[in-house]
Amino acid sequence: SEQVRGLCGTFNGDQRDEFTTPEGDVEPGVAAFANAFRAAGACPALGPGIPDPCDGFPGRRERAEAACAVLMGPAFQ
Repeated sequence: SEQVRGLCGTFNGDQRDEFTTPEGDVEPGVAAFANAFRAAGACPALGPGIPDPCDGFPGRRERAEAACAVLMGPAFQ
């Protein structure tokens, strides 16, 4: 607890600071937070909306939804 920082959050029980950037700023949205960790030139910056991961793999939606159902189920609550 309170020993991590970065893409995995801060793990300090305060959800308001989960999107803390390497510079110490707290971003309000996912895209700005993710872009703060992006290596320049390595990949395109994310836009303001969250892309649907299934758009890139249209044949895998059913499998992905089944996997998410397990993660969102009672075993992980």
